[in-house]
Amino acid sequence: MVELGLDYSTAWGRRYRTRLVRECIHRFFLGPYVRYMSTLESRGAENITGSGPFIFVANHTSNLDTPLILSALPAKVRRRTVVAAAMDSFFMDRRTAFKTVLVFNAIPIDRQRVNRRSAQQALELVEDRWNLLIYPEGGRTPDGAIQEFKGGAAYLAERARATVIPTYVHEAGLLRGPKYAKAPRFVNAPNRRRHHVVVAFGTSISCGDGESIRRFGARIEEAVVQLGQAVSGNPDLGINRPTES
Repeated sequence: MVELGLDYSTAWGRRYRTRLVRECIHRFFLGPYVRYMSTLESRGAENITGSGPFIFVANHTSNLDTPLILSALPAKVRRRTVVAAAMDSFFMDRRTAFKTVLVFNAIPIDRQRVNRRSAQQALELVEDRWNLLIYPEGGRTPDGAIQEFKGGAAYLAERARATVIPTYVHEAGLLRGPKYAKAPRFVNAPNRRRHHVVVAFGTSISCGDGESIRRFGARIEEAVVQLGQAVSGNPDLGINRPTES
């Protein structure tokens, strides 16, 4: 019997044969399709410098964010990138889990609570010099605004001494929004089968000597917001923080 959730084994997704199949999928199907469907524009790839590992910290609007970001990455970086995927959405069904690992080299992350087990798996992979794509909002935005970041990305980057690349995906919610987005303004918008999307990579960030993880996380959050302001041209773009009762 195949175990699911955090028990689903993803090691096979990083083996040579699987990586070869995945590269064919990205090169001959997913990449060309995404670039046709979105007229994808990639900005800031020159900020992805050095030997890594890199942790790409991105806003999350649509289920298309992951293929968009992976398609925007330089191929050499993409091939060594693991995606942190929500356990409850992608690893509770055998068929979905298999496809998610095969196509996106994903690992399950428990977004409902702090889970040392899922965090440890991600940490070990980054320490093994795999890049990581993570969405610190914990899920797709429910209202179209950037939600407050959770601290996992900062923790992993500090522990693994990894370089953080702030990442902003612009207007992915408008690309077939009724099917892939969550926020009402995208879900209720026309189902656009072709739309211009920008994936921007900002200046790299590292944890400073003596800097707390909380402060480091705040800097990461601020960097993604500032990148979003620059890309969108909206100076009022910010974090939607939960109000205290």
